[in-house]
Amino acid sequence: MTLTPRPHDLLWLRADSALLSVNEGWVSEQWHAGLPVVVRRDDVTADRIPVGVRGARREQRAAAWVQAADILRVTTPERVAERACLLASPFVAFPPVQAALALSELSWPWRWGITGSVGYALATAIPVLHSGSDLDLTIRAPQPLARDLLQQWQAQTERLPCRVDTQVETPSGAFALSEWLRDGRALVKTAAGPLLTTSPWSRETL
Repeated sequence: MTLTPRPHDLLWLRADSALLSVNEGWVSEQWHAGLPVVVRRDDVTADRIPVGVRGARREQRAAAWVQAADILRVTTPERVAERACLLASPFVAFPPVQAALALSELSWPWRWGITGSVGYALATAIPVLHSGSDLDLTIRAPQPLARDLLQQWQAQTERLPCRVDTQVETPSGAFALSEWLRDGRALVKTAAGPLLTTSPWSRETL
């Protein structure tokens, strides 16, 4: 499969053996190729994609690598945020899914998706969320976005029936929207490490 992997994409692999360079022992006991792995932020090469493996407990997260040729299917955060997917979910009555449905009723000038435990549950139907789960969102922002529109988004999320955390994904990395709106600067998570900046669409540091 030819693709450009992006952080938070969920990948299904051909076989258990497709998961490379795993150091945590619990992975072989809990993970199998019927479960997706999630693309994480790290250096991507032509044949190696950085991924993370989710365990049964919240603290169980393992870093690994996969080859693009071993990927069978990709589900993006935007896909699980589609209204039809939300309505068809067995978790539709949960507050985080109701919150996502409320956002989907409005028109936004950017693409957004659902990540974290809610995104994983929507993609797999595995009950890893609960009524008190946070809703983790990502906004795709290849170009700078208007601050006033982002403030409207933030104000809308603060009225939703659960806690919402929005990350804005730029070509340089991702930053927390609430932090940038509050402080005028943000810690951008890049493949090379965190970068504190007032210009999250550039690599200008403080």
